[in-house]
Amino acid sequence: MVDSSSTRRNIYEEGVDFSALALQSPSFSSFLKPNGQLDFSNPKAVKELTQSLLKRDFALEIDLPDDRLCPPVSPSQCLNYILWIQDLLDSTSDDYRQRYDPERDVVGLDIGTGASCIYPLLGCALRPKWIFAATDIDDESLEYARKNITSNQLKSRIKPIKTTLEGPLIPLEEIGMERSKEEMLASASAKSRPPFSACTGALVEMVTPGGEITFTKRLLAESLVHRERTQWYTTMLGKHSSVLEFLPLLLSSGVTNWAVTDFVQGSHTRRWGVAWSFVDRRPPSEVSRKVDGVPKRLLPFPPEFTFVVKVEPMELVIACVDTLMTELDIPWRYKPQMGVGLGFAAKNVWARGARRKAMRGEEEEVDSITLNDAKLVFKIHLKAASNLVGTETKACWLKGEDVVLWESFCAMLKDKLEKAVANG
Repeated sequence: MVDSSSTRRNIYEEGVDFSALALQSPSFSSFLKPNGQLDFSNPKAVKELTQSLLKRDFALEIDLPDDRLCPPVSPSQCLNYILWIQDLLDSTSDDYRQRYDPERDVVGLDIGTGASCIYPLLGCALRPKWIFAATDIDDESLEYARKNITSNQLKSRIKPIKTTLEGPLIPLEEIGMERSKEEMLASASAKSRPPFSACTGALVEMVTPGGEITFTKRLLAESLVHRERTQWYTTMLGKHSSVLEFLPLLLSSGVTNWAVTDFVQGSHTRRWGVAWSFVDRRPPSEVSRKVDGVPKRLLPFPPEFTFVVKVEPMELVIACVDTLMTELDIPWRYKPQMGVGLGFAAKNVWARGARRKAMRGEEEEVDSITLNDAKLVFKIHLKAASNLVGTETKACWLKGEDVVLWESFCAMLKDKLEKAVANG
């Protein structure tokens, strides 16, 4: 399973040790107060903090004009957003391994990259096989973005693109990617109000015409045109009300695969990430529905189902699962050393009607479908139950759009396993 806790992987989770940073960065030390704290009301101090952290922790050099937005990388939103996107992609790959593939080619589109070009720079620093297109409508911001790309030797991996306020948010034709090799990600972060810190920014960077909800509606509208040409569309929102307004619009548009999360900075600042896809690979709950303050009806259906089979030894449960899947006559492989099995179903082959057809020899051959045509792909994890007698059985939904089919499979699995172990 993918390590989906972006907070645990964020090196700024516990805050920044200013004294240690001052020892490593003389230019930053001059901004510290005698008590070792930073004056966040001083824009130059916050700018120096960002530059010093990027240099120390990611070997990135950035230059920013005084009138352009300083990215809040130290409080962790930028990094958490990138880590969450990593989790989305890692958990929804075609090989169903649900882990980082260092050979996977990914193209990211950062809409409104700003003078810092922070998201493409961080993405490239963290993932060697990722490349980006970075768009902006502002000439000065784009010029500084080009300088930052060049100074970090990333001209071959980040392509700056000038766009217009009236033009498309997703200029696929200008990106020029090879769809046979690369998977597309479109990401945007709208602004609707100035940040709480002292960072300065031009109006074009700090305020999106119509506000963030209008901007995100535009992104949704364009995604409905491009659909599978991009695997994930993501956005970061600054208002809880925007999340509650946008999610019903997303669902009413017919989207069946989406994810919601939040990014917390300290005790006051919170941002929300929303992602959606027209590809039927399902991210785990830790990635898709780990968020507070959002009604369950607006969250995706739980992609995991866990129950305990109260019998020992575990080998008995493993044998029952293996027998059950074999009798269903579906592609299935169990790896004992990992305690995990992977299965593919073209349709509901466990329903009573389907079993009767199979007994009469009327069921179509399973081998006649390709694995890519499967309507349901699942994993089953088996391990000894903690603090309980028995085997913890966890079914994970990896691919599919049919919630009813997934629920039916989970109910069948629990019922059949419990009956099988009860009958010895």
